[in-house]
Amino acid sequence: MTDENKRLFDVAKASGVRDYAKFSDAGYIGLYGMKNKDIAKKKGLGKDKLLDRAGATELAANLFRITQTKDKLQGEVDSGRVVGENKAANTHFYVGRKVRKTIEEIGGTMPEDLPPEEEHIKKLEKRAENNKKLL
Repeated sequence: MTDENKRLFDVAKASGVRDYAKFSDAGYIGLYGMKNKDIAKKKGLGKDKLLDRAGATELAANLFRITQTKDKLQGEVDSGRVVGENKAANTHFYVGRKVRKTIEEIGGTMPEDLPPEEEHIKKLEKRAENNKKLL
């Protein structure tokens, strides 16, 4: 997720994005219907980052949103079209909204209603690393 998010922000920068918080929130609003901080509040994440406590289904929805936005913006940049900050944010919102609509159409659980994972990803990574050492 981290690598794909970095790739998205690289393409966003090439598209003219300077306000990354606004750009990022546009995708979250599309997918979740609310800003990142409001999602974290609803899920009771405290200071944890949303994607650090997301389960497989939620990560998959976000990964699809991220990769499809990146690809769509990259196509614009490669075609020599001027994207600009507002259009890039609108694209991120649009893709997020399409992913949300698809989840709804197939009868899936909306991402804001998915429970957070009990453990932070860093704890899981550390446990996996310790288990690896034991082998």
